[in-house]
Amino acid sequence: MLVMKLLVSPTSIEEAKVAIEGGAGIIDVKNPKEGSLGANFPWTVEAVKAIIPQGVELSATIGDLQYKPGTASLAAFGLAKLGVDYVKAGLFGIRNKEEALDMAQNLKRATDGAKLVLAGYADYESIGAISPLVLPKIASQAGAFGVMIDTAGKNGNTLFSHMGEKELKTFIDAAHSHGLIAALAGSLSFDDVLKLKDMGADIAGVRGAVCTNGDRMKGSISKEKVQKLMSLL
Repeated sequence: MLVMKLLVSPTSIEEAKVAIEGGAGIIDVKNPKEGSLGANFPWTVEAVKAIIPQGVELSATIGDLQYKPGTASLAAFGLAKLGVDYVKAGLFGIRNKEEALDMAQNLKRATDGAKLVLAGYADYESIGAISPLVLPKIASQAGAFGVMIDTAGKNGNTLFSHMGEKELKTFIDAAHSHGLIAALAGSLSFDDVLKLKDMGADIAGVRGAVCTNGDRMKGSISKEKVQKLMSLL
């Protein structure tokens, strides 16, 4: 049976404590006010790092990135130096494979010691970004650790609203064929998470699903909801 890790995205040290108590395997520090992969402050990441117990991994995002490899690399370098396990980079403003590979190679160089995860977007067509289906090959060429699909828009549509199970399964299988981990997120429900587990995903990422009132912006992470989702897994 596949052991899929649950990634929960807190915005503060208080929420991180709740997610840890609920049993989340990966604590992913982000700032939803700055986008789906919005970056939080280095002092917040540092504070969360200080409370991470053994057996729990720490992830953090560096933003929904435009094609500015230098700027992105500085952010990735700083995050890696804080001692996170995963650096997640959203290729938001990346239009083609050449830009994606250039970004990926520079981000990999900047994240020495941390695991680089390149994230694409299920609603890539609406934002004019590169298809996430090409990311496994690019990530492999750059030496990244994994690939991810999230949604740029948080308007009630989910990962499955934009991409079908066949496409997502193709992405997961392509990642594995290149020796990469496959992570999926995007306004996932509990049922969506279980579906991704059956499809072979390595990591499922949530925030809204485990927040009070299901609200990723105004709600806060609920220990009981994290525990419930972990029990289902």
